[in-house]
Amino acid sequence: MNKPFIGIAGNIGVGKTTFTTKISNILNLHPYYESVIDNPYLNDFYKNMDRWSFNLQIYFLNHRFRAHQEMLKTQKGIIQDRTIYEDVEIFAKNLFEIGHLSKRDWKNYKDLFELMIQFIKSPDVIIYLRASMDTLLNRIKNRDRKCEENIDPEYLYKLNIAYEKWIKSLDPKNVLVIDTDNFNIFNDTDKLDSITSNIVKKLKNYDIKVNKRFIKES
Repeated sequence: MNKPFIGIAGNIGVGKTTFTTKISNILNLHPYYESVIDNPYLNDFYKNMDRWSFNLQIYFLNHRFRAHQEMLKTQKGIIQDRTIYEDVEIFAKNLFEIGHLSKRDWKNYKDLFELMIQFIKSPDVIIYLRASMDTLLNRIKNRDRKCEENIDPEYLYKLNIAYEKWIKSLDPKNVLVIDTDNFNIFNDTDKLDSITSNIVKKLKNYDIKVNKRFIKES
C-alpha cells in the first residue's frame, strides 16, 4: 500500500522518457517505458494512418496492460512513461475524431479498454509535461527518429488540445503540471529540485526517499 505509482503524461516529443529516467533515479522508482523502438506498427502508421490506426492502438493497449500486470509484482514504487488512459482519452479518440479510426473500430477499442481497466491500478499522481508546438517539433527533429520524419504538425496540434482538455477533467490534487518549454532537465537543477519537492508533497502518504546526487548528474 505504500508503493507510489506515478504516471508521466504528455505529447509526442515532450521528453517523457528522459523525465521518467531522471525521476526514477531521484526517487528510487522502477521505470516502465513506452514501446517505441520495437513497435512493429509505428513506421506504417505514420505512412498510412487510415490503414494502421486500429492496429497501432491495440498494440499500445496490449503493451500497457501487460506492463500493469508486471507492476503488480514490483516491490518498489513505480513510474510509467505514458499511461494507459492516454491511449483512449487522447490518441485513439483523436484518431476517431479526425477520421482515421472507424466508428466500429473505436467502439471495439473502447469496449476492450473498459474491460481492461477493471484489472489495473490508477496512478496516484499524474505528471503532465506541457510544451508548445515549436518545442515539440524541435525536440522531435533533434531526437531524429526515422518513423517521425514526416509527422504532421496538425496531428501534434490536435493532440495538444486533447491533452489540455483531458488534464482539466482530472482531480487537481492528483495532477502536477510542468511547463517544459524553457526547462532543461540536465542543466536546470534548481527547477528539478523544486519539481522533485512538489512530487514528494503529492505523495506525502507514501514512502519516498530522495537521492539528491541524481539531481546534479547530467
